[in-house]
Amino acid sequence: MGKIPLMNLTRQYQNIKDDINKKILDVLSSGQYIMGENVKSFEKEFAEYMGVKYAIGVGNGTDALHIALLACNIRPEDEIITCGMSFFATAEAISIVGAKPIFVDCCDDTYVLDHRQIEKKITSKTKAIVVVHLYGQCADMDEICKIAKKYNLKVIEDTAQAAGARYKNKYAGTLGDVGCISFFPTKNIGCAGDGGIILTDDEAIARICKAYRVHGSGYDGKFAYEFFHDVKLENECDFGDNLPKYFNFLIGCNSRLDEIQAAMLRIKLPFLESWNSRRREIANYYNENIKNDLIKKPIVSKNCEHIYYVYVIMVKERDRFREFLAANDIATGIYFPIPLHLQEVYKNLGYKKGDLPNVERLANCGVAIPMFPELTEDELKKIVKVINDFN
Repeated sequence: MGKIPLMNLTRQYQNIKDDINKKILDVLSSGQYIMGENVKSFEKEFAEYMGVKYAIGVGNGTDALHIALLACNIRPEDEIITCGMSFFATAEAISIVGAKPIFVDCCDDTYVLDHRQIEKKITSKTKAIVVVHLYGQCADMDEICKIAKKYNLKVIEDTAQAAGARYKNKYAGTLGDVGCISFFPTKNIGCAGDGGIILTDDEAIARICKAYRVHGSGYDGKFAYEFFHDVKLENECDFGDNLPKYFNFLIGCNSRLDEIQAAMLRIKLPFLESWNSRRREIANYYNENIKNDLIKKPIVSKNCEHIYYVYVIMVKERDRFREFLAANDIATGIYFPIPLHLQEVYKNLGYKKGDLPNVERLANCGVAIPMFPELTEDELKKIVKVINDFN
C-alpha cells in the first residue's frame, strides 16, 4: 500500500489533468497572463457560486485579509479581535496595516472562535472582528454579527480553510462584511501556486479592494480616495488619453490573481461540492469507526456544514501517537503548534501561557490525520485500525 500521506495533490490532478493541461496551454498561447478573461470569468463564477455580488481575485489569502482590512478603513492603533488559534497570516495581516491584534480563546469542542469571549475584549479602539473558520467549520456567526452590530464593528471572515463550508445554509465568507479565501494548493479548492479572493456584497468595499490590489490606481483608486476623504476630484483629475493605471490615489500593493491560476480554479470549481461531500464521508467514517478512549474526535456545531480541510483529533501523548502512526506509514500534521498569542513576534503584547487555555490545549494535543477526497477504502481501514491499536 505504501505510505499514506496527510494530503495528496497528485491524485486530484490525475483525475482532471486533461482539462487542466488544455486550459493552461490555452492561456499560454493567448499571450494574456494578468487580469485577463479567466480572472474576470472566475470572479463572476465564484461570486455566483457563493451567492455574493462581488468577488475580487488577489495574489493570495494573506493579501485578501490585508486588503480587506484596508478597505474597511482599519488604520494604525485600531484594535482587531481575532482567535488565538489560526495560521500566522490572520494576525500578520492585522499587524501589516498597523493595527493591534487582540486574541481570544477558541471553543473547547469545535475549536472555532468563542463568541462568549469577545465582548469583554472590546474597547473604544476596537474596529473589527476577524473571524477564523478553523479547519473547515464556521464560527457562531449569528452571535458574532450581533455583537458587531451592537458595537458598530466590521466583521471580516478568514475563510482560508473553509471554502464551501456553510452556516445555516449560507456559505462561509458571505456572512460578515467581507470574506477572504485562500487558494493555496492544499486547500479544498486550490491552484498551482498562490491565489486568493475577497467576497462582499458592499459595492464600496469591492471597488476599494480592486483599487488596493493594483497600487491604489485608476478609476477605483479615485473612488476610494473620494470615499475615504469625502471629497470629489472631478476638476483635479483628468485621465485624458492616459491609462488610468498610471494615476495613483492610495498606497496599495501588487496583488493579482493571474490567468493560469484562475483558469485552473475554473476547472476545479464545479468539483468543489462533490470533493467536500467526500471529505464529510471520510470524516463520518472516522467518527463511526475510531473507537479509542485516548482519542477525542472533532465536534460539528448544529448550524454548520463542516468541509474538513483537516480532520483534527486530540491526543494527550501526541508525540508518541505521531511516532506510532509514522512507524505504520501514516502521515500526520499539526495545525498549529504555537498559538498566535505566544508567537515570539507578539511578545510585546504581554500575553503569557495560560491566557487562552483552549487554544493552548489544541496547540499541544491537536493532530491532523489523513484527509483528502481521493483516500481509498483500504487506506481508511488501515488508518482506523492503527489508531484503534494505539495504547
